[in-house]
Amino acid sequence: MATHGEHPHSTLRSWLGVSAITASLFVFLTTELMPVGLLTPISTSLRISVGIAGLMVTLYGVSAGLGVPFIVAWTRRVNRRVLLSALLAILTLGNVITAISPNYPLVLTTRLLMGFASGTFWGIGVAMSMRLVPQRHASRAAAIVMSGISVASVVGIPLGTIVEDLTDWRTTFLIWAGLSALVFLAVVTVIPSLPSANAVSVREVFGLPLKNVQLRLVLFTVVLFVLGHFGAYTFVRPYLEGNSFATPLFITVLLMVYGAGGAAGNVVAGHTVNKNLRGSFIVGCAGLVLSLLLLLTIAHGQVGSVVSLILWGLSFGAVQLCQVNMTQTAAPDTFEAAMSLNTMAYNTSIALGALFGGLFVDHLGVTSVVWFGVALTAASLLLTLSTRQRTSRPVPDDALAPSE
Repeated sequence: MATHGEHPHSTLRSWLGVSAITASLFVFLTTELMPVGLLTPISTSLRISVGIAGLMVTLYGVSAGLGVPFIVAWTRRVNRRVLLSALLAILTLGNVITAISPNYPLVLTTRLLMGFASGTFWGIGVAMSMRLVPQRHASRAAAIVMSGISVASVVGIPLGTIVEDLTDWRTTFLIWAGLSALVFLAVVTVIPSLPSANAVSVREVFGLPLKNVQLRLVLFTVVLFVLGHFGAYTFVRPYLEGNSFATPLFITVLLMVYGAGGAAGNVVAGHTVNKNLRGSFIVGCAGLVLSLLLLLTIAHGQVGSVVSLILWGLSFGAVQLCQVNMTQTAAPDTFEAAMSLNTMAYNTSIALGALFGGLFVDHLGVTSVVWFGVALTAASLLLTLSTRQRTSRPVPDDALAPSE
């Protein structure tokens, strides 16, 4: 039991709260990316093209990215437990509506509104977890929450694909509504009251990259590799389906292989970022470029596809962890504002990547979207190589912990 002077919450409740926030990240992220594994059945069911179906990812990402600095600032007086509970309620209802929607316009409108909730979570979730535990454990709590990204990749998205294969895509979203409701109950039960702390005005958030050159370069780097990665990844199922061996079951296995690679990449990068953060990102980003080139050249057989997806997952898991640490290192004293900007850049880039990818698929063919991914991830790599950012220093726990 932590003493009151050290932290007001019991050790057990603190870490249960961190677990509930990790579960929240899992349901938010899998809901955002679920259409990636379901594009073909959704497009067939709703009688739209695969590229148009990709707008389910695009609009979700647009609202998640553009809305977060405003909503976090406007709700700066709202208790964070109450706010997170409201966001999960919106997510649950949105998944239900998506599952029963009779037409695509209603699906898109619902996804747009759900995106605002998702973006707001990304703006407050990590900071909430760090406030639940003693200051010396703040970075560990943040790392646990971020591990939800790997869990979502390994379990969530492939599981959604399996459920769709066994039932249909509507049932998949209904099941995710149920999971979201369970996480809502967990948040209400185990997370203690968390009055808002460290929220800043919209003007302060947007002024930060104007004054912080290092943060501005990090954000440009993030935009480029996220555009390239998600532009290609959103349409990986249609791309693989161009091969006769790529059955729905095999594609599901490949997505699980990708997710397992992402988890492994997170673990590996966790051991290297404190030694050489910039070098870790460079290696991971180079891996992204190489994996996409392998997808174009050797993924016409089962073995080549597995090799490409393993390297892709490893590389993305590494750069995902690196970019968060790079953002924290660039702005350790304005963590919440920097995370809001990171969320805006990241999710907007997911949306634009899916949008541009859809245009490439519909007008130039699905192979063109992989080349799009190669170009943008290579641009991110070149930007990092051409700038000597001070991103190799480890981020101490006290720099990551929010002031109370």
